[in-house]
Order: sequence, then C-alpha cells, then structure tokens
Amino acid sequence: MTDYDTVSADVEEEEEIPEDHPRYQDLLTRHRIEEGVEKGITHLQGMHAEGRGSAFDYLLGEETIPTAEEAERAAAAHLLLADRPVLSINGNVAALVPGEMVDLAEAVDADLEVNLFNRTPERMEAIADHLRDHGAEDVKGLEADARIPNLDHQRAKVDEDGIYAADVVLVPLEDGDRAEALDEMGKTEIVVDLNPLSRSPQVADVPIVDNIIRAIPNVTAHARDLADADDDRLRGIVEEFDPDRALEAAEKRIRNGL
Repeated sequence: MTDYDTVSADVEEEEEIPEDHPRYQDLLTRHRIEEGVEKGITHLQGMHAEGRGSAFDYLLGEETIPTAEEAERAAAAHLLLADRPVLSINGNVAALVPGEMVDLAEAVDADLEVNLFNRTPERMEAIADHLRDHGAEDVKGLEADARIPNLDHQRAKVDEDGIYAADVVLVPLEDGDRAEALDEMGKTEIVVDLNPLSRSPQVADVPIVDNIIRAIPNVTAHARDLADADDDRLRGIVEEFDPDRALEAAEKRIRNGL
C-alpha cells in the first residue's frame, strides 16, 4: 500500500494533503467545500455542484488545456480594459478561492460582490467577513438596491453601483439563467465553468473551461503580465480570442481525451 492510499478525503487541515498526491487538486477542492459548509459559507447544494465539476475536471486531465489558457489571457485583457469591472462571488467561489479573488480584484482594479441563490443575511455576512479575512477591503452585495431584469429568484438582487452598473463581470461557477440575464443586459461576461455544454459558458464572451483553483490565479498572472500593455494591445488579445473554438476544444478533450 502506498502513502497515497492512506490519505483520507476527510482531513482537518489542507496542509495534511500531500502536494504530490495524483489527485491533490480534487482533494483540496473537496476539503475547502466541506470546510465552507461548516463555516456557513457554502450551501449543501454546493457540494453536489463541486462533485459535477470534479468529474469534468477528471476528464480534462485535471490540467489547464491550451484554449483555457488563451481564455484566461483574454479575460485578463477584458478586465484591464473595463471601466467598471466586478467579480461576482458565490458560496463555492468564496470557499475555494477567496484570497485568489482578492488578488485578482487588486490586479485589475475590480470590485468584489457577493451574490447568492440561497441568500440569507447570515450567509452574506459570513462570506463578506471571509473575504475580508483574506484581504478584501470593500465587499459589495449587501445593499442589494437593484435587480437584474427577468430573474425571479434571489440572484437577481445586486448592488446598483456593483454588478448592475458593471460593464465587465467575472461570474465563476454561475447559474445559467443569471448568465443569460446578464448577457441580455449587454454586459461582457467572463465565465469559469468545467462543463462547456452548460448555459453559462455558452452565453459568455470568454468561457474559461478550467478548474477555478487554476483559472483565477492564471487570470491574475496574465493581468499582472499585461499591466503595462496599451489599450491597442489589450484589444488585440480580446479580438483574437474565439469563444466557440475554446468550447469546442474543451468538449473534444472531455469526450475523447484529445
């Protein structure tokens, strides 16, 4: 029996997971989601969503494929060009990449806004506090003084000076109906989703088919690399990106490993 066989998915601290474990990223995300549920950040339904994502990531080879890397670079360019970029955060995002989202917000001068389907004041405050614990200074979403048109559920509630007024929105692990509603508002959408066939990446200007724990640091790295680029160069990166090609490549990889 190898040491890997003794690693339990039920670990107390993520440092207990050996980084050279062949399923390290899967064990890491599983642990963070479970911890998020315990902290009141992640809803129990988020555990099911993470399970679906884990399956798609396994089929992708648990790595960032070339077209996902291109999407992450295009996402960085969009965010740097934006007048009012906003990064939307739900329970799973807060549990999986809180510090990474704060880092990205700083790199592209974006606002952070909490947005939940299973919305309660307690969860909203818990996630906002969690983000502040990871370095966020200002967290939007608590005012909820505007609504996204054509949505009846809680995710329609947004801040007027946040997502409602944004020109570019990063919506990782997004519900398809809200992604469609934001698209109808004319916003540029960047979506992180491991299923290239789901509605969210299908309507996105930049669909990133990658695990969020890889995708967000990659976007941040590209943003820092492009920090001194002029607008013409950034617009060139945006125009060169082909979302349909990215989705097709991800689906091909998932279906047959190519």
